[in-house]
Amino acid sequence: QVQLVESGGGLVQAGGSRRLSCAASGRTFSRYVMGWFRQAPGKEREFVAAIERSGASTTYADSVKGRFTISRDNAKNTVYLQMNSLKPEDTAVYYCAASARIVIVTTKEDYNYWGQGTQVTVSS
Repeated sequence: QVQLVESGGGLVQAGGSRRLSCAASGRTFSRYVMGWFRQAPGKEREFVAAIERSGASTTYADSVKGRFTISRDNAKNTVYLQMNSLKPEDTAVYYCAASARIVIVTTKEDYNYWGQGTQVTVSS
């Protein structure tokens, strides 16, 4: 069982930056692929970024590639999402998720545990 708690959301101006954190409980954090998803009002939850268990490999949605960076610190049981050059269309609730898959996965059905989400609002 893994419990995930996101933090770092808030209001930011377009072009600004924000770093989200997700703290995981338990001693098996390094066994999980970690991902970030987001959901805007009236839209489906969509994949943003994922990182494999050691942190050596990452993947991103095309919409955030070059602007967002996912990273993890297995010693601190924490995964991060650094968001730069934010746009109003990045406004959403951002969710952290953990997958027991061995390889990076990008579909929400492959993730076993979810955080409660943190709101990010980008003003124009």
